[in-house]
Amino acid sequence: MRTSLLIFPLICLSTFLFAQADTTSQSKQKFLKKAIFPTTLILAGSALSGSQVELKLRDQVLQKIGGNDHFPIDNYLQAAPIAEMYLADLVGIRAQNHWFDQSKNLLMTDVLNQTIVTVLKYAINKTRPNGNHHSFPSGHTSFAFANATVLYEEFRATGPVLAYSGFGFATTTGTLRILNNRHWLSDVMAGAGIGILSAKIIYHFQPLKNWNPFRKKKNLVVLPQFSDHSYALHLSMVF
Repeated sequence: MRTSLLIFPLICLSTFLFAQADTTSQSKQKFLKKAIFPTTLILAGSALSGSQVELKLRDQVLQKIGGNDHFPIDNYLQAAPIAEMYLADLVGIRAQNHWFDQSKNLLMTDVLNQTIVTVLKYAINKTRPNGNHHSFPSGHTSFAFANATVLYEEFRATGPVLAYSGFGFATTTGTLRILNNRHWLSDVMAGAGIGILSAKIIYHFQPLKNWNPFRKKKNLVVLPQFSDHSYALHLSMVF
């Protein structure tokens, strides 16, 4: 859908406006470098939307697999990087931030990501391969890549394998959205870019950086809980 070509430059413009809010030129350059890859994914997905390439890919998927929702595990894989992060905290793998700061950055990342995705879904209203609406961009894919990028930022210095593993789950999520006939290739590419960019924005500018009422608390355990349509955190403190 070519309408997306009119909207995604606005995302690129907002990225540069975020960069202008920083005070040092070196920091601006660092952020712009971080934004290159996800912005490229967004623009490539936008350009690919409605093309013969993704139409042929959809036809090939239907010929080989047929039907819809053969692999519903994508509903859970999108949250796998979150589980990885908190499990790593529980077993004592050193992270970049305290668990509360991790949770804070994760929440802000997912709120920013979800806001962008929802606005674009309703503004573009692209038809899904299975006939439903609000296809572009893929929310599952965007959520998965946002979470994977948070995991990467937290453990890239202390656990490279763990840090990159989230992208494996995210890529699998995006692939299954195509195989399940829920999304087009362009939806997945743009969703991945938005998810990565959302996390990069939060980790670069670090809103509410100094707010952490739990930094000096001890004997506190955080456990994630996942179900088909909801995600929660349980806190347990020993007095």
